[in-house]
Amino acid sequence: MPIISRFRGIILRMYMRQKEHNPPHIHAQYGETVGLFSLENGEMFEGDLDKKMKSFVTNFILYYREQLIEMWEKQEFTTLQPIE
Repeated sequence: MPIISRFRGIILRMYMRQKEHNPPHIHAQYGETVGLFSLENGEMFEGDLDKKMKSFVTNFILYYREQLIEMWEKQEFTTLQPIE
């Protein structure tokens, strides 16, 4: 699973598309906690990340939304820089 970005101890990954991997989303890992986040609205729909980490991931997704959706659709992954 390609790593899309790393920041504040969070690792963001995107799986190669498979039938069971819809809707478009990204996987976030922070220590032993994980979360699955929608690329449409940046909300966590599964997982146990705390509120602060969820906020960082949501802001990242909303900032890079177009690029992330394009990666999902084309299955061409690049590393994105952390946002300030």
